[in-house]
Amino acid sequence: MPPPPDSSPAAQPPLFARLRRLWPYFSHYKAGWVIAVTATLMTGLTEPAIPALLQPLLDQGFTQGRLRIWMVPAAIVGLFAIRGLAQFASQYALARIAGEGMVVVRRQLFERLLSAELSLFSRQSASQLANTIVYEVQTGTTQLVSAFLNLARDGFTVIALLAYLIYLNWQLTLIVLVLVPCVAWILKTMSRRLYKVTRESQTATDELAYVVEENVLAHRMVRLHGAQEGQARRFDVLSTSLRGLALKATRASAATTPLTQLVAAVALSTVIAIALSQGQGATGRGITVGGFVAFIGAMLMLVAPTRRLADVVNPITRGLAALERGLELLDEVKPEADAPAVADGAAPDVPARARGDIALKQVRVAYRGDSAPALDGIDLHVRAGETVALVGPSGSGKTTLVNLLPRFVRAGAGEVALDGIDVGRWPLQALRDQFALVSQEVTMLNDTVAANVALGAASVDRARVQRCLEDANLAAHVATLPQGIDTVLGHNATELSGGQRQRLAIARALYKNAPVLLLDEATSALDTESERLVQQAVTRAMAGRTTLVIAHRLSTIEHADRIVVMERGHIVEQGTHPQLMAAGGLYARLHSQPMAPPAPSAHAENHAGQDG
Repeated sequence: MPPPPDSSPAAQPPLFARLRRLWPYFSHYKAGWVIAVTATLMTGLTEPAIPALLQPLLDQGFTQGRLRIWMVPAAIVGLFAIRGLAQFASQYALARIAGEGMVVVRRQLFERLLSAELSLFSRQSASQLANTIVYEVQTGTTQLVSAFLNLARDGFTVIALLAYLIYLNWQLTLIVLVLVPCVAWILKTMSRRLYKVTRESQTATDELAYVVEENVLAHRMVRLHGAQEGQARRFDVLSTSLRGLALKATRASAATTPLTQLVAAVALSTVIAIALSQGQGATGRGITVGGFVAFIGAMLMLVAPTRRLADVVNPITRGLAALERGLELLDEVKPEADAPAVADGAAPDVPARARGDIALKQVRVAYRGDSAPALDGIDLHVRAGETVALVGPSGSGKTTLVNLLPRFVRAGAGEVALDGIDVGRWPLQALRDQFALVSQEVTMLNDTVAANVALGAASVDRARVQRCLEDANLAAHVATLPQGIDTVLGHNATELSGGQRQRLAIARALYKNAPVLLLDEATSALDTESERLVQQAVTRAMAGRTTLVIAHRLSTIEHADRIVVMERGHIVEQGTHPQLMAAGGLYARLHSQPMAPPAPSAHAENHAGQDG
């Protein structure tokens, strides 16, 4: 996993700079902002009306009897009706703002994910990316917008109450202003601490989710090897660490409120003591009983929004940390580089459909950190329509060579050409339209059979889907499914057998009808009957196409036009099956020894997507 970003206070830009960066994502719904600000302002500014109603009630109602009985209750009901409507409008408007902003951020992140350099997927796990795009963005947006709703409402309330207190008695109000610098210092100190802990918690959450992901993917192996106890200990260590970080965050957050309340209580007690010590003198200067009660009531009402303003540090900090993580992913993830002609806006001179002539000249590929290159000095020419098999021990460079063609991997030196045009000059999507891939590790989407077969097509040709399923020897089985080709396959089509999933992948390749077919261990790890059906489907798919086959079971490629034998990144032999057997070299030795189906190479999984 990548190292966590620097979360020290010194490494973070000022709060307003961080908020300014988020603003473009939430600024589109201007009407919502107008409604939210107006309604929030109304809610805050009407807060002093509540204690203000006490003054005439005490001075004129109870003591002088000059108020009608219905006047104060009617005013209270009307006031709360107005405040309730304003609170509803502000909360709904901000929810709309949050929802639309969240959609914008998620859309940009997912679009960036779809076009990202493939090295991203070796640096970050699926759970980490999903957590950032789905949960972090939602959590951050919800907490941040909710916090700003409270901040605006309580900020306006504090301002309105302070103004009313100054109106009643400005000398006593000066004491209340002691709250401001004290609360500001508390907020600043706790905010720094909470931000750091929040970022550490995000990293710990990713690590914990990754352990869960690993054990879901490897559940058979974990059980087969009796590794449940060890994995449980591993999970427990990370879970305990995350709990400790949660407690640190709770301490930082929980300490803010009592400290703020203590400052408020000291200020309030001082005001009451001074006011009571003045006694009749205070009344003599014009402070009535109703005015004094209104003053104390307004001060008491000031404590609650002041406390909430202190509490708002927690959601703002958490929300900022979560959303900034998404923005950091946007900054980190770079799109795959397209052809220079596309970048310059010029029309690329490439055919709409390639003939399938492939040439590699002195190609070298070295992955970062490897002690030896994956490919070194490769020269290979595959004629259009030719079937070429790539064989060799694990780690010999077969998968890397195939990944060069659709630019899943870039050559560090040499030239890779399709129809005489360097693959780097092809527009990326136009290049990849020329290839269909069937690999050992089949991946299906949680969608219908038809949508999986016609993957990437603007519309689904149902008759064509049916023909492809028939050619892939899968039509009979699909006909038994509850909704036929409209049946949803579920998570990675795990309800299908290995052979059925391979044949579905072949149907997808047939539907694409690309001029070049790449087969990467397409018949490995299948039983005899499944292999027979898959091999029949593969033979149909190969007709009229240039085909590169990576094969482990050498018996499946004996009829290839040419067999290329690789070892340690070099081509060591080429020829037909009889020629290579007669030569008695590496191919003959590999053919003579029984070989178990290979496990997916960790090297290939880690590096197949790197941009070389």
